Amino acid sequence: MLSKEEKQEMLEDAKSKKRRDNFRFGRDKNNDNLSFDDYLVFLNQVQEIFSPFEVSHSITPAKLNRI
Repeated sequence: MLSKEEKQEMLEDAKSKKRRDNFRFGRDKNNDNLSFDDYLVFLNQVQEIFSPFEVSHSITPAKLNRI
């Protein structure tokens, strides 16, 4: 379930014309003919959105792991 903050972020994201255009471009673009340069541009855009990550040093609780 999404928190109130996550819901608000999604609503703000939906209002962004740039994001809307990016989604339309991704939907309409024929990905079979994607050039290597276009792919690198895409990867750079994804990296800007999802990085940097904060490194977690806490131990992940695992009680019921089975192999």
